[in-house]
Amino acid sequence: MLSTDFIARILGLFILSIVGARIGADVSASLNLPTESSSLLFGMTGALIGLFVTPSLTIRPIQAMNKSIRDMPTELLFSMFIGAGIGLALALLMAYPLSLLPTPLNMYLPPAISLIGGYMGVVISRSRAYDLTDLILRRRYGNISQQSNRKLLVDTSVLIDGRIVDIAQTGFLGGTLLITEFVMRELQQVADSSDPVRRNRGRRGLEKVKELMQNTVTPVQVIDDDIEGTLEVDDKLVSLAIQLEAYLLTNDYPLAKIAEAQGVTVLNINLLANAVRMLYIPGETFPLHIIQDGTDEGQGVGYLEDGTMVVVENGRRYMDRTVRVEATKVINREAGRMIFAVVI
Repeated sequence: MLSTDFIARILGLFILSIVGARIGADVSASLNLPTESSSLLFGMTGALIGLFVTPSLTIRPIQAMNKSIRDMPTELLFSMFIGAGIGLALALLMAYPLSLLPTPLNMYLPPAISLIGGYMGVVISRSRAYDLTDLILRRRYGNISQQSNRKLLVDTSVLIDGRIVDIAQTGFLGGTLLITEFVMRELQQVADSSDPVRRNRGRRGLEKVKELMQNTVTPVQVIDDDIEGTLEVDDKLVSLAIQLEAYLLTNDYPLAKIAEAQGVTVLNINLLANAVRMLYIPGETFPLHIIQDGTDEGQGVGYLEDGTMVVVENGRRYMDRTVRVEATKVINREAGRMIFAVVI
């Protein structure tokens, strides 16, 4: 089966060779060349241009536009159409007064102002796409809760961590996950690293993106929004969260603190994990398998099923054994929960 690229080349060859031959015949007298020679020369030139350039001028731009439209979030595409319509409508109102101007202004200004109006409408609506769609939804469907329409900007650390996939499947997030293309590029760079540990982390993050896109509970969008003039991914995320009025979903403690200092609401999956872990209060007892030494002399360390560390006083003597312990103190930190216990 012939490819569209090949068909475009053949059509371009025939069409531009005919056009070139016609031009050559018209300019032969100016070039002091015989009509046949001039037509042949320009026809061959047109054929070469058609053979090599036609796909770049026809098929490939259309394919690129088609791909861009397919990858574009629905909110963004919808708002751009609205912006273009408003811009053209305003330009139409100005077209009649401009048509009354003297020649040649009345010929060129109306179409020029239409192009400018449509372009400005697209640019402005694109920059405020999510605000525009939220406004329309509120007008159309009434007072929809902010929780159900919130935007959650996803950090690289969350994708590498991977727990976001299971959380998204539960439906507890109550919003749309936004994954930026610059975060995807950072994941790709990590996946291409020569360090095997970093490479595995990057590949894991890319796999989690694919799994997120396949989930049917929480909506996920890949957006191309970027912050010009900013190089660091963390700085881009904070600025974009402010611009989109979005929540920042991250496991990166320093990034979370920087974002909070600038007024961004941060959702930390580690804090969520801590909140849903099994809670033992001082005085409660439970079985624990001691697997390693603690930092202090005589201490033993075990872990609950959810990963909570339990430090057992004088537990070293019970290494590789399961014993019953009693919780004496519980410490909650952003990095996790830690329980201190004694053997009973």
